Amino acid sequence: MKKFNRKFLTAIPISLFFSVMVGCGLSEDSGGSGDAEGEASSVGDSSEASVELKISHQWPQATTEEGDFRSVLAEKFAQQVQEKSDGEIAFSIYPSSSLVGAREQYDAMLNGSLDMSVFPLDYAGGKVPEFGITLMPALIRNHEQAQAWETSEIGQRIEEIAEEIAEENGMKILVWVWNAGAIGNSGDPIVRPEDVEDVTMRAAGARVEEMLRDAGASITSMASSEMYSAFQTGVLDAGITSNSSFASYNLQEQISSFTTSSENTFWFMGEPLVISMDAWEQLSEEQQQIFEETAEELQPWAYEASEEDDERVTELFKEEGLEVVDMSDEAYNEWLELAEPVWEEWAKNTDNGEELLELAKDVLEEN
Repeated sequence: MKKFNRKFLTAIPISLFFSVMVGCGLSEDSGGSGDAEGEASSVGDSSEASVELKISHQWPQATTEEGDFRSVLAEKFAQQVQEKSDGEIAFSIYPSSSLVGAREQYDAMLNGSLDMSVFPLDYAGGKVPEFGITLMPALIRNHEQAQAWETSEIGQRIEEIAEEIAEENGMKILVWVWNAGAIGNSGDPIVRPEDVEDVTMRAAGARVEEMLRDAGASITSMASSEMYSAFQTGVLDAGITSNSSFASYNLQEQISSFTTSSENTFWFMGEPLVISMDAWEQLSEEQQQIFEETAEELQPWAYEASEEDDERVTELFKEEGLEVVDMSDEAYNEWLELAEPVWEEWAKNTDNGEELLELAKDVLEEN
Protein backbone atom coordinates (compact mmCIF):
# COMPACT_ATOMS: atom_id res chain seq x y z
CA MET A 1 0.00 0.00 0.00
CA LYS A 2 1.29 3.43 -0.90
CA LYS A 3 1.26 5.77 2.10
CA PHE A 4 2.34 9.40 2.11
CA ASN A 5 2.79 9.81 5.89
CA ARG A 6 5.74 7.48 6.31
CA LYS A 7 8.04 10.27 7.51
CA PHE A 8 5.91 11.10 10.53
CA LEU A 9 7.98 9.26 13.13
CA THR A 10 11.38 10.23 11.79
CA ALA A 11 11.00 13.66 10.24
CA ILE A 12 8.63 15.45 12.59
CA PRO A 13 10.44 18.28 14.38
CA ILE A 14 10.28 18.68 18.15
CA SER A 15 8.24 21.89 17.87
CA LEU A 16 5.68 20.11 15.71
CA PHE A 17 5.57 17.17 18.15
CA PHE A 18 4.53 19.43 20.99
CA SER A 19 2.06 21.20 18.73
CA VAL A 20 0.47 17.85 17.97
CA MET A 21 0.26 17.11 21.68
CA VAL A 22 -1.33 20.35 22.81
CA GLY A 23 -2.76 22.12 19.76
CA CYS A 24 -2.03 25.82 19.72
CA GLY A 25 -1.79 29.01 17.70
CA LEU A 26 -3.41 32.42 17.50
CA SER A 27 -5.31 31.29 14.47
CA GLU A 28 -8.71 32.15 13.14
CA ASP A 29 -10.15 29.02 14.70
CA SER A 30 -7.20 27.10 16.04
CA GLY A 31 -7.47 24.76 18.95
CA GLY A 32 -8.25 21.14 19.56
CA SER A 33 -6.63 18.58 21.77
CA GLY A 34 -4.10 17.45 19.19
CA ASP A 35 -3.78 14.03 20.81
CA ALA A 36 -6.62 12.05 19.31
CA GLU A 37 -5.96 10.30 16.05
CA GLY A 38 -9.00 8.21 16.97
CA GLU A 39 -11.20 11.23 16.23
CA ALA A 40 -10.55 10.85 12.52
CA SER A 41 -13.37 9.99 10.15
CA SER A 42 -12.56 7.35 7.54
CA VAL A 43 -13.61 7.57 3.91
CA GLY A 44 -13.00 4.29 2.10
CA ASP A 45 -11.49 1.03 3.30
CA SER A 46 -7.77 1.57 3.85
CA SER A 47 -7.15 -2.17 3.85
CA GLU A 48 -8.39 -2.35 0.27
CA ALA A 49 -6.94 0.95 -0.98
CA SER A 50 -3.57 1.37 -2.66
CA VAL A 51 -3.37 5.04 -1.58
CA GLU A 52 -4.23 6.36 1.89
CA LEU A 53 -4.19 10.10 2.60
CA LYS A 54 -4.53 12.16 5.76
CA ILE A 55 -6.58 15.39 5.67
CA SER A 56 -6.39 17.81 8.60
CA HIS A 57 -8.33 20.97 9.42
CA GLN A 58 -9.29 23.02 12.46
CA TRP A 59 -13.08 23.01 12.22
CA PRO A 60 -15.62 20.73 13.93
CA GLN A 61 -16.48 17.31 12.55
CA ALA A 62 -19.03 17.44 9.72
CA THR A 63 -20.76 15.12 7.29
CA THR A 64 -21.06 15.52 3.52
CA GLU A 65 -24.33 17.38 4.15
CA GLU A 66 -24.13 19.18 7.50
CA GLY A 67 -21.63 21.25 9.46
CA ASP A 68 -19.15 24.06 8.93
CA PHE A 69 -18.88 24.29 5.15
CA ARG A 70 -15.07 24.08 5.27
CA SER A 71 -15.32 20.78 7.12
CA VAL A 72 -18.07 19.63 4.77
CA LEU A 73 -15.79 20.37 1.81
CA ALA A 74 -13.16 17.96 3.10
CA GLU A 75 -15.78 15.25 3.54
CA LYS A 76 -17.30 15.81 0.10
CA PHE A 77 -13.95 15.81 -1.65
CA ALA A 78 -12.80 12.62 0.05
CA GLN A 79 -16.08 10.83 -0.62
CA GLN A 80 -16.18 11.74 -4.30
CA VAL A 81 -12.54 10.85 -4.94
CA GLN A 82 -12.99 7.54 -3.14
CA GLU A 83 -16.01 6.71 -5.29
CA LYS A 84 -14.40 7.79 -8.58
CA SER A 85 -11.29 5.74 -7.85
CA ASP A 86 -13.41 2.63 -7.12
CA GLY A 87 -12.00 2.50 -3.61
CA GLU A 88 -8.37 2.75 -4.72
CA ILE A 89 -7.92 5.94 -2.68
CA ALA A 90 -8.93 6.14 0.98
CA PHE A 91 -8.85 9.07 3.40
CA SER A 92 -8.59 9.71 7.12
CA ILE A 93 -9.96 13.15 8.02
CA TYR A 94 -8.86 14.80 11.27
CA PRO A 95 -11.13 17.73 12.29
CA SER A 96 -10.75 20.17 15.18
CA SER A 97 -6.93 20.18 15.03
CA SER A 98 -7.04 16.61 16.39
CA LEU A 99 -3.92 15.54 14.46
CA VAL A 100 -1.85 18.71 14.30
CA GLY A 101 -2.29 22.32 15.40
CA ALA A 102 -3.81 24.73 12.88
CA ARG A 103 -0.64 26.73 12.28
CA GLU A 104 1.56 23.64 12.21
CA GLN A 105 -0.23 22.06 9.25
CA TYR A 106 2.07 23.68 6.71
CA ASP A 107 5.21 22.21 8.31
CA ALA A 108 3.45 18.86 8.56
CA MET A 109 2.73 18.88 4.83
CA LEU A 110 6.32 19.81 4.04
CA ASN A 111 7.84 17.06 6.16
CA GLY A 112 5.47 14.37 4.87
CA SER A 113 3.44 13.73 8.02
CA LEU A 114 0.30 15.31 6.53
CA ASP A 115 -1.03 15.04 2.99
CA MET A 116 -3.92 17.50 2.68
CA SER A 117 -5.60 20.36 4.55
CA VAL A 118 -8.27 23.01 4.34
CA PHE A 119 -5.60 25.55 5.09
CA PRO A 120 -5.63 29.32 5.74
CA LEU A 121 -2.66 30.40 3.63
CA ASP A 122 -1.72 33.28 5.91
CA TYR A 123 -0.84 30.77 8.62
CA ALA A 124 2.27 29.96 6.57
CA GLY A 125 3.11 33.65 6.18
CA GLY A 126 6.13 33.36 8.46
CA LYS A 127 7.83 31.07 5.94
CA VAL A 128 6.12 32.29 2.78
CA PRO A 129 5.48 36.01 3.39
CA GLU A 130 3.74 36.32 0.01
CA PHE A 131 0.77 34.43 1.45
CA GLY A 132 0.04 37.51 3.57
CA ILE A 133 -1.75 38.97 0.55
CA THR A 134 -4.59 36.50 1.20
CA LEU A 135 -5.48 38.16 4.52
CA MET A 136 -4.98 41.85 3.83
CA PRO A 137 -7.49 44.32 5.35
CA ALA A 138 -10.05 45.79 2.94
CA LEU A 139 -8.28 44.36 -0.12
CA ILE A 140 -11.34 42.19 -0.79
CA ARG A 141 -14.73 43.66 0.08
CA ASN A 142 -17.22 41.01 -1.09
CA HIS A 143 -17.57 37.48 -2.41
CA GLU A 144 -17.60 38.57 -6.04
CA GLN A 145 -14.13 40.03 -5.70
CA ALA A 146 -12.88 37.02 -3.74
CA GLN A 147 -14.08 34.59 -6.38
CA ALA A 148 -12.46 36.64 -9.13
CA TRP A 149 -9.01 35.76 -7.75
CA GLU A 150 -9.27 32.18 -9.02
CA THR A 151 -9.30 33.22 -12.69
CA SER A 152 -7.21 36.39 -12.34
CA GLU A 153 -3.46 36.76 -12.49
CA ILE A 154 -3.24 37.24 -8.72
CA GLY A 155 -4.72 33.78 -8.15
CA GLN A 156 -2.40 32.20 -10.68
CA ARG A 157 0.61 33.79 -8.99
CA ILE A 158 -0.48 32.52 -5.58
CA GLU A 159 -0.84 29.02 -7.02
CA GLU A 160 2.65 29.24 -8.54
CA ILE A 161 4.12 30.44 -5.25
CA ALA A 162 2.39 27.63 -3.35
CA GLU A 163 3.73 24.97 -5.72
CA GLU A 164 7.17 26.22 -6.68
CA ILE A 165 8.51 28.82 -4.29
CA ALA A 166 7.18 27.58 -0.97
CA GLU A 167 10.09 25.76 0.68
CA GLU A 168 11.18 22.43 -0.89
CA ASN A 169 7.94 20.67 -1.77
CA GLY A 170 5.16 23.21 -1.46
CA MET A 171 1.48 22.49 -1.90
CA LYS A 172 -1.08 22.52 -4.67
CA ILE A 173 -4.35 24.45 -4.38
CA LEU A 174 -7.23 22.19 -5.36
CA VAL A 175 -10.34 24.17 -4.33
CA TRP A 176 -10.30 27.89 -3.60
CA VAL A 177 -12.12 28.79 -0.39
CA TRP A 178 -12.74 32.35 0.79
CA ASN A 179 -14.28 33.12 4.15
CA ALA A 180 -15.84 36.49 4.95
CA GLY A 181 -15.54 37.99 8.42
CA ALA A 182 -18.04 39.92 10.52
CA ILE A 183 -17.73 42.09 13.62
CA GLY A 184 -19.40 41.35 16.95
CA ASN A 185 -19.51 43.84 19.80
CA SER A 186 -20.82 43.82 23.34
CA GLY A 187 -21.96 47.40 22.78
CA ASP A 188 -23.18 49.40 19.80
CA PRO A 189 -22.40 48.19 16.27
CA ILE A 190 -18.92 48.74 14.90
CA VAL A 191 -19.15 50.04 11.35
CA ARG A 192 -16.60 52.83 10.89
CA PRO A 193 -13.02 53.25 12.10
CA GLU A 194 -14.11 55.79 14.70
CA ASP A 195 -16.23 53.08 16.35
CA VAL A 196 -13.19 51.11 17.56
CA GLU A 197 -11.61 53.96 19.52
CA ASP A 198 -10.57 52.55 22.95
CA VAL A 199 -12.29 49.22 22.20
CA THR A 200 -10.51 45.99 23.14
CA MET A 201 -10.76 43.71 20.12
CA ARG A 202 -9.76 40.35 18.77
CA ALA A 203 -8.88 40.09 15.07
CA ALA A 204 -7.12 37.45 12.97
CA GLY A 205 -4.22 38.57 10.81
CA ALA A 206 -1.25 40.78 11.62
CA ARG A 207 -2.15 43.42 9.01
CA VAL A 208 -5.79 43.53 10.15
CA GLU A 209 -4.60 44.06 13.70
CA GLU A 210 -2.27 46.81 12.53
CA MET A 211 -5.12 48.65 10.80
CA LEU A 212 -7.32 48.39 13.89
CA ARG A 213 -4.54 49.71 16.13
CA ASP A 214 -4.15 52.66 13.80
CA ALA A 215 -7.87 53.31 14.27
CA GLY A 216 -7.44 53.38 18.06
CA ALA A 217 -8.36 49.83 19.08
CA SER A 218 -6.56 47.77 21.69
CA ILE A 219 -5.76 44.28 20.34
CA THR A 220 -5.92 41.03 22.29
CA SER A 221 -4.81 37.95 20.36
CA MET A 222 -6.54 34.62 20.87
CA ALA A 223 -8.08 31.74 18.97
CA SER A 224 -11.70 32.06 17.89
CA SER A 225 -12.52 29.19 20.20
CA GLU A 226 -11.52 31.38 23.15
CA MET A 227 -13.70 34.35 22.24
CA TYR A 228 -16.82 33.16 24.07
CA SER A 229 -15.14 33.08 27.48
CA ALA A 230 -13.24 36.29 26.71
CA PHE A 231 -16.52 38.12 26.07
CA GLN A 232 -18.07 36.47 29.10
CA THR A 233 -15.29 37.61 31.43
CA GLY A 234 -14.93 41.10 29.96
CA VAL A 235 -11.52 40.48 28.41
CA LEU A 236 -12.98 41.40 25.01
CA ASP A 237 -15.31 44.20 24.01
CA ALA A 238 -15.47 43.21 20.35
CA GLY A 239 -14.14 40.63 17.95
CA ILE A 240 -13.73 39.77 14.29
CA THR A 241 -13.88 36.24 12.95
CA SER A 242 -15.55 34.32 10.16
CA ASN A 243 -19.32 34.12 10.02
CA SER A 244 -19.05 30.35 10.41
CA SER A 245 -17.12 30.72 13.64
CA PHE A 246 -19.54 33.27 15.09
CA ALA A 247 -22.25 30.61 14.88
CA SER A 248 -20.08 27.58 15.69
CA TYR A 249 -18.98 29.14 18.97
CA ASN A 250 -22.43 30.57 19.86
CA LEU A 251 -21.05 34.08 20.15
CA GLN A 252 -24.55 35.49 19.78
CA GLU A 253 -24.95 34.63 23.46
CA GLN A 254 -22.23 37.10 24.47
CA ILE A 255 -22.59 40.05 22.08
CA SER A 256 -25.32 42.59 21.50
CA SER A 257 -24.51 43.83 17.98
CA PHE A 258 -23.32 42.25 14.77
CA THR A 259 -21.93 43.94 11.65
CA THR A 260 -22.48 41.61 8.72
CA SER A 261 -20.37 41.01 5.63
CA SER A 262 -23.50 41.04 3.44
CA GLU A 263 -22.61 44.26 1.63
CA ASN A 264 -18.99 44.99 2.54
CA THR A 265 -16.32 43.76 4.91
CA PHE A 266 -12.65 44.51 5.47
CA TRP A 267 -11.89 40.86 6.40
CA PHE A 268 -11.60 38.04 3.89
CA MET A 269 -9.36 35.03 4.40
CA GLY A 270 -8.15 32.57 1.76
CA GLU A 271 -8.54 29.02 3.12
CA PRO A 272 -8.22 26.60 0.16
CA LEU A 273 -8.27 22.84 0.10
CA VAL A 274 -4.64 21.92 -0.63
CA ILE A 275 -2.50 18.83 -1.13
CA SER A 276 1.22 18.66 -0.46
CA MET A 277 3.31 18.43 -3.63
CA ASP A 278 5.04 15.39 -2.18
CA ALA A 279 1.69 13.57 -2.01
CA TRP A 280 0.53 14.96 -5.36
CA GLU A 281 3.61 13.79 -7.23
CA GLN A 282 3.19 10.25 -5.92
CA LEU A 283 -0.29 9.97 -7.38
CA SER A 284 -0.58 8.40 -10.81
CA GLU A 285 -1.69 10.57 -13.73
CA GLU A 286 -5.10 8.93 -13.61
CA GLN A 287 -5.39 9.63 -9.89
CA GLN A 288 -4.32 13.24 -10.37
CA GLN A 289 -7.00 13.61 -13.01
CA ILE A 290 -9.61 12.34 -10.55
CA PHE A 291 -8.46 14.90 -8.01
CA GLU A 292 -8.60 17.75 -10.53
CA GLU A 293 -12.01 16.74 -11.85
CA THR A 294 -13.42 16.51 -8.32
CA ALA A 295 -11.93 19.89 -7.39
CA GLU A 296 -13.42 21.51 -10.48
CA GLU A 297 -16.84 20.05 -9.68
CA LEU A 298 -16.72 21.23 -6.06
CA GLN A 299 -15.40 24.74 -6.74
CA PRO A 300 -18.84 26.32 -7.43
CA TRP A 301 -20.23 24.60 -4.34
CA ALA A 302 -17.44 26.02 -2.15
CA TYR A 303 -18.19 29.57 -3.30
CA GLU A 304 -21.94 29.15 -2.90
CA ALA A 305 -21.61 27.53 0.53
CA SER A 306 -19.48 30.41 1.80
CA GLU A 307 -22.06 32.99 0.71
CA GLU A 308 -24.94 30.96 2.10
CA ASP A 309 -23.13 30.68 5.42
CA ASP A 310 -23.00 34.47 5.71
CA GLU A 311 -26.74 34.69 5.08
CA ARG A 312 -27.49 31.88 7.54
CA VAL A 313 -25.54 33.49 10.37
CA THR A 314 -27.04 36.92 9.71
CA GLU A 315 -30.58 35.52 9.93
CA LEU A 316 -29.72 33.50 13.04
CA PHE A 317 -28.38 36.54 14.86
CA LYS A 318 -31.41 38.59 13.89
CA GLU A 319 -33.65 35.87 15.31
CA GLU A 320 -31.60 35.94 18.52
CA GLY A 321 -32.43 39.62 18.94
CA LEU A 322 -29.05 41.18 18.22
CA GLU A 323 -28.77 44.56 16.58
CA VAL A 324 -27.67 43.52 13.09
CA VAL A 325 -26.32 46.11 10.66
CA ASP A 326 -24.50 46.19 7.32
CA MET A 327 -21.34 48.09 6.38
CA SER A 328 -22.14 50.75 3.79
CA ASP A 329 -19.93 51.62 0.83
CA GLU A 330 -19.06 54.88 2.53
CA ALA A 331 -17.96 53.12 5.72
CA TYR A 332 -15.94 50.56 3.76
CA ASN A 333 -14.12 53.38 1.95
CA GLU A 334 -13.04 54.78 5.32
CA TRP A 335 -11.51 51.41 6.21
CA LEU A 336 -9.94 51.25 2.76
CA GLU A 337 -8.18 54.56 3.32
CA LEU A 338 -6.87 53.30 6.64
CA ALA A 339 -5.74 49.99 5.12
CA GLU A 340 -3.77 51.28 2.15
CA PRO A 341 -0.67 52.32 4.14
CA VAL A 342 -0.67 48.87 5.74
CA TRP A 343 -0.65 47.27 2.28
CA GLU A 344 2.17 49.47 1.09
CA GLU A 345 4.34 48.73 4.11
CA TRP A 346 3.81 44.99 3.68
CA ALA A 347 4.59 45.16 -0.05
CA LYS A 348 7.77 47.13 0.52
CA ASN A 349 9.11 44.54 2.95
CA THR A 350 8.02 41.36 1.13
CA ASP A 351 9.64 39.62 -1.83
CA ASN A 352 7.23 39.89 -4.77
CA GLY A 353 5.03 42.01 -2.51
CA GLU A 354 4.67 44.99 -4.80
CA GLU A 355 3.80 42.79 -7.77
CA LEU A 356 1.20 40.82 -5.78
CA LEU A 357 -0.35 43.96 -4.34
CA GLU A 358 -0.77 45.52 -7.78
CA LEU A 359 -2.39 42.34 -9.11
CA ALA A 360 -4.76 42.20 -6.16
CA LYS A 361 -5.64 45.85 -6.53
CA ASP A 362 -6.52 45.18 -10.17
CA VAL A 363 -9.22 42.76 -9.01
CA LEU A 364 -10.45 45.24 -6.40
CA GLU A 365 -10.79 47.96 -9.01
CA GLU A 366 -12.36 45.78 -11.70
CA ASN A 367 -15.05 44.10 -9.61
